Amino acid sequence: MTSPVLDGLRVLELTEALAGPYCAMLLGDLGADVVKVERPGGGDQSRSWGPPFLGSESAYFLAANRNKRSLTLNYDHTQGRAILERLVATADVLIVSSPSPASLTRRNIDPETLIARHPRLVYCAISGYGFTGPKVGLPGYDIIAQAEAGVWSFTGEPDTEPVRYPIAIADITCGLYSAVGIMAALLAREKSGRGQFLDMALFDCQLTWLANIGSNYLNANQAPTRWGNAHPSIVPYQVFRGGDGRHFVIGVGTEPLWRRFTVVLGSEERLGRDPRFRTNALRVQHRKELIPLIQDVLTQRPAEVWLGRLAEAQIPAAAIRSVGEALNDPQTLARALIVEIEHPAINRARSIANPIRLSSTPALYRMPPPILGEHSEAILRELGYSPDEIAVAKRDGAI
Repeated sequence: MTSPVLDGLRVLELTEALAGPYCAMLLGDLGADVVKVERPGGGDQSRSWGPPFLGSESAYFLAANRNKRSLTLNYDHTQGRAILERLVATADVLIVSSPSPASLTRRNIDPETLIARHPRLVYCAISGYGFTGPKVGLPGYDIIAQAEAGVWSFTGEPDTEPVRYPIAIADITCGLYSAVGIMAALLAREKSGRGQFLDMALFDCQLTWLANIGSNYLNANQAPTRWGNAHPSIVPYQVFRGGDGRHFVIGVGTEPLWRRFTVVLGSEERLGRDPRFRTNALRVQHRKELIPLIQDVLTQRPAEVWLGRLAEAQIPAAAIRSVGEALNDPQTLARALIVEIEHPAINRARSIANPIRLSSTPALYRMPPPILGEHSEAILRELGYSPDEIAVAKRDGAI
C-alpha cells in the first residue's frame, strides 16, 4: 500500500459546527495534516452541542473531527495573528467559515490578501450565502439553507406543515462539495503552480438537492407538492405495512419489476391485467385507486414474509430500520463502516467511516477527534517557536 493520496499536504481549518469540519475531516481521512484552529476557552461551538456528552466531549463534535490536531489561537491578539500568519505560510489549503468577506478583511485573512502573499494557497470560504449576491453577510445555519433552498416546500404529508430533514443535509452537502472543490483546485495547482479561491455557500449546495424536482420546474414549469413517503413520478415507490403492523418500503421502478411484483402479490389477474395500471405513467395517474389495493394484499402476511418473497423475486424492498439496527447491520460490519479510535479522554471514539474506497491509497484513521488545544505546543514548536515564546503566548492569552 502506498502513502495516502493527500500525504504531505497541510490543511488549516478555521471553521466550526459541521460543514467546514466535515470537509476538513474528509481531507484528513485521505492523509492530509489537518490543523484545527479553535478559540481558547470554548473552541468549536459543536463541542458544547449536547447531550449526549462522553465526559467532557460532545458526541456531535466526535462525528466530524477525527484525523485533526487542535491548536487554540486568539488571532485577534497581536501575537496570535503573527502565529496565524506563520501557520498560513506552511499550509496548502485554508478552510474558513465566515458570514461575510468584511470580517475576514478586517483581520487581513481575506482571500485576496492571503493568495497574494501565498500564490499556491487553495483558499476555501464556507458561508451561508457566499460572497456575492444580495444576501452576502446574512447568517447561515443548516435549518436556514433547507428552508431557503425550497427543500421544505415538498416535505411532509400533504395535509401537514413542512418538515425539516433531521440530519444537517445542507452542512454535510456543503462539506462534500467543498472537499471535491479543494481536491480539484489542488489538481489544477499541479498544472498551473497557483492556488485559487473557492466561494462555497450552504444555500448553493442545498439548492442542488432539488435535482429532478428543480428540472421539473425549470423545464416543465411544474412545482412539487407534498407526497409524504410516496414518489411523485414512480408508483408503487413508498412505505407499506405488513399484517404485523411493521412498515417497509417497496420500489417498483420498471415494467419488468411491476410484472414480477404482481406475481409476488398473487395479483397477476387483478392488478397485472388492469388497464389502469399497465404502465408507470398510468399507475401514477391512478395512484389513489392502486395503493389501497396493494396495501390490502400486503396486510394478509407479516412484513418479514413479504420482504423474503420480494428479495427472492429481486424486487427492491427493505425494512425501515432503526439507527441501531442500521449501525449493527451485517452489511455495515462487513464494509467496516464503523471507525473506532483510541481517545485519551473517553477511552475510544467511534464514528462512521469515510465511504470513499480507494484500492491503493485508502482512507486511514490515524487520530481521534482532538481535545481542545491538545496539540498547541507541538504545532508551535514545528513553526519554530521556542519554549519561552510559547510560555509568553500562553501567559498573554494568544493561545
